Formats: sequence, structure tokens, C-alpha cells
Amino acid sequence: MIRTALHAEAEAVAELHARARATYYPDGVPQDGTDWSARWRDAIGRPDSHVLCAVHEGRIVAIASFRTVEGAPTDTVKLFQFHVDPGHWRTGLGAALHTACVEQWQADGKRVATLEVHVDNERARAFYARQGWLPDPASPPAESDHHLFLRYAVGGESGVE
Repeated sequence: MIRTALHAEAEAVAELHARARATYYPDGVPQDGTDWSARWRDAIGRPDSHVLCAVHEGRIVAIASFRTVEGAPTDTVKLFQFHVDPGHWRTGLGAALHTACVEQWQADGKRVATLEVHVDNERARAFYARQGWLPDPASPPAESDHHLFLRYAVGGESGVE
């Protein structure tokens, strides 16, 4: 089942986020002092944000967080976080959650979605490519940056040149 995450689930969402991120940092997730539980509580509580989760056997196993960024075109949405619990990779949950995101973007009148993906996260990059995401020609990666910028045409062929 895919549904909107509840405020009381922020800790479980943060734990899933940490498990998923740990898979693409070979030296461990950087400890920058971020309180991810608080960040997820904020994301879940924001009136301009969506946090969707996939629940399997009563447990959150995938999450997606997105919203329109201030200053961005109103028909553009940014996917900030998209994580599937490593124990549920290759089960179709990620694709189902992505479909639910696209459906919400369409309902919200979005034409373009953007995201940043860690350059070393080959598994996620391959997943996004299978879903139809393409490199963002307006945001080429800087040589020192560890993120790639991708775009997705929400309506199919429009929005991404």
C-alpha cells in the first residue's frame, strides 16, 4: 500500500533513510550533525510538501519526498528524497512508489520533475534511467560536485528538451 506518511512515523522514515543512504557511502554516511528525524517531521508537516510511503506488512519500506521549490517554475516539482529499504530492492516497490509520485505530480499540474542523485550511487542512477529520468541540460554537474542533476517529463514527452 502506498499512502501519505504520518507525522508520528518520522522516526521510522528517518531510520529507513539512514539504511538506504548507507549503501552508497563506502566510508559510511557523513556525520554532518543533521537531525534527520526532525527534518522528516518538518517535511511531513509542511503544507506544501508531499511525503509518500510504501507500507509492507505494517512497516514503511519505501519513501519519497517532493515539493515545488520557492523560485522554481510552478509547473516544476523537486524530488528531494526517494529511498527503498535495501531488503526490498528489486521487488517492484520502487517502481510502484515512483508511479504514485508521477500520479501526484500530474494531479498537481506539474510538467517537470527534478532531482539530484549521488554520482557514486550507480543502483539509483540505473533505477532513475529505467523510469525515464534524463540528465538535466540546464544543470551540468560541476567537476567537484558529487551529485548529478536529472529531469523527468511528467506528462511523457513535454517538459524535458
